[in-house]
Amino acid sequence: MSEADAGEFHEMREPRVEKVVVHMGVGQGGRELGKAEDIIEAVTGQESVRTQAKKTEPDFGIRQGDPIGTKVTLRGDDAYDFLEKSLPLADISATQFDDTGNFSFGVEEHTDFPSQEYDPNVGIYGLDVTVNLVRPGYRIAKRDKASRSIPSSHRLTHEDAITFLEANFDVSVEGPDDE
Repeated sequence: MSEADAGEFHEMREPRVEKVVVHMGVGQGGRELGKAEDIIEAVTGQESVRTQAKKTEPDFGIRQGDPIGTKVTLRGDDAYDFLEKSLPLADISATQFDDTGNFSFGVEEHTDFPSQEYDPNVGIYGLDVTVNLVRPGYRIAKRDKASRSIPSSHRLTHEDAITFLEANFDVSVEGPDDE
């Protein structure tokens, strides 16, 4: 029986949330982007950062460097608090996990959050949430001095990530057969 089946991990193999990135893509700057920034700051409680177009897309009227969205990166307790608020609003499927245990989901309407109410002057915005899960010791792959690769036996799998999510956030993840 693997660790994922048992639901318990050794202390050095226990997954944790490294960061949560909350993103809203508006596609244009101006008033719409300002509204999106206000919403994402109210939902997350942190100041947002504008994202810019990486390349020119004439079909959409977007030029490289134009502001097209906003994002917030949450770490530590802020990340856990946000996940506790947002995970019940989304249906999580096993197909949303990658091979290294990270996953993404969307919240269709910002008004689903308890702190948000519908305002006809603002409209309704959706947001994307990306969660990065790691095990202790992952920093050795990212550090500048004496970096090493992570052994395959220590890498986080999507089964381990699903087990961690179900145990710590009271969420049920639908398997590929459940859809």
